[in-house]
Amino acid sequence: MHDNSDIALIDTGLDLKLRPKDLLEFVGNEAIIERLKVIIHAAKQRGEAPSHLLFHGPPGLGKTTLAGIVAKEMGSNFITSSGPAIEKAGDLAGILTNLQENDILFIDEIHRLQKNIEEYLYSAMEDFSLDLMIDSGPSARSISVTLNKFTLVGATTKTGNLSAPLRSRFPVNLRLEYYDLSSLSKIILRSAKLLHVFIDPPSAEEIAKRSRGTPRVANNILRWVRDFAQLHNKNVIDEKTVSKACKMIAIDDLGLDEMDKKILKVIIDHHEGGPVGIKSIAASVGEEETTLTEVYEPYLIMKGLLKRTPRGREVTKNAYDHLGER
Repeated sequence: MHDNSDIALIDTGLDLKLRPKDLLEFVGNEAIIERLKVIIHAAKQRGEAPSHLLFHGPPGLGKTTLAGIVAKEMGSNFITSSGPAIEKAGDLAGILTNLQENDILFIDEIHRLQKNIEEYLYSAMEDFSLDLMIDSGPSARSISVTLNKFTLVGATTKTGNLSAPLRSRFPVNLRLEYYDLSSLSKIILRSAKLLHVFIDPPSAEEIAKRSRGTPRVANNILRWVRDFAQLHNKNVIDEKTVSKACKMIAIDDLGLDEMDKKILKVIIDHHEGGPVGIKSIAASVGEEETTLTEVYEPYLIMKGLLKRTPRGREVTKNAYDHLGER
């Protein structure tokens, strides 16, 4: 399973080991879990594939993990691909025609499917059929291929980039939200146990505070703190160790890293707190506009440090207070 988002990790055996294996193990986004339980149990009672599912939300919240859990709960094969990997209609046709009854097909970054390829999905999703062109020129003809019934699970970090016709073909649309401190602390304690790391609950909460509401970030920080503790001969991770380890990689107690602080300081120091356009900010901090809007801004806005206004970006009083500015 591979998540191709901008801040994704390359999956290793270790990363896969930390992923929850079923709905009972999954922590956070409880409303989504309850809906999935109903969908999966009803589908199993009918002996059918579940309805097509669309997971959307910021990177690192568990879209790929949940898709795998759906397959496991259904006892189905889990076939994975991504929008950029499907380069031509033949690639998609090959995947679809090889699906078995009730298989789960997961397409990550589904918003990046090319338009002409996406259109092949419409009949596949609605009628479980695929219209293929045979030959070309005057002898070209179309044949219809019947597909086994399957469930398409799409994942996207950019719902707005998904075409309306494709989005409307997903009966179930689920948005994953950032995780609260309690859920992240539970995830960190679970991951620590799997990694054979000794950490107490208060220290797990300290990592959770710095995790940007995101399990992937929480696990990344946990692994870093583990390495730091190991080199300092610490058998048990305590709050002081977490603080020192995070300070070394410039992550503060609100989860802000160097780039977060650089963005806020540019707006404060160069533009008197804003408003200022995203192009100016990107040029000042040396980062792509899309990275700023998709990776950094959502968290800064969620924490009440930044505002998007019709005239541009503005920092809030909370940002001044957090940075110790005037």
